[in-house]
Amino acid sequence: MRISKGTKLFILGAILVVLDQIIKVLVKTNMGLGETIDVIGDWFKLHFVLNKGMAFGMAFGGLWGKILLSVFRIILFVVLFRWIGRLAKKPDTPTGVLVGLTMITAGALGNIVDCFFYGLIWPETITPGAPFAFMFGMVVDMFYFPLFDYQLPWMDYPRTFFGAVFNFADSCVTCGAIYLLLFQYKYFSKEEVK
Repeated sequence: MRISKGTKLFILGAILVVLDQIIKVLVKTNMGLGETIDVIGDWFKLHFVLNKGMAFGMAFGGLWGKILLSVFRIILFVVLFRWIGRLAKKPDTPTGVLVGLTMITAGALGNIVDCFFYGLIWPETITPGAPFAFMFGMVVDMFYFPLFDYQLPWMDYPRTFFGAVFNFADSCVTCGAIYLLLFQYKYFSKEEVK
């Protein structure tokens, strides 16, 4: 039995979302908020934080921002899911394009799960001031790469280069997007010309 391209992509996306959720649940249930575990020296750590905003800890406009961000994530997920389905049916679509888009879609879904359901499972993950738990869960972040500290003459204190804490879903979105930009831009340019 031959497995269709669409089915393979669905399996890949499901694996990425499940991996993301396994990592998040393991961190949430085995580490205290703010706890840090050194993985590789001082420059790769597991650092458990709750993120109420966007990727890499960026905030976005309080509770209304959280609602808008959740709606945006759902729209993005649906649009990408349908687009991948259409592209998978075209024989000339490169596999790399489909894999990159699947990574972005899986990353979006991984963070949607956190926002929508973690507040229902773990009340301490509800965004402060939220009127209810559904859709107001905070995202579990854990990967921290404080590569080095630097201080420029006009800075009051040293800053950490790449001090963001992020999760596997964020990595899927970022790696998928960078891959598409670096290696698949010709496909998208060709599609735009058509």
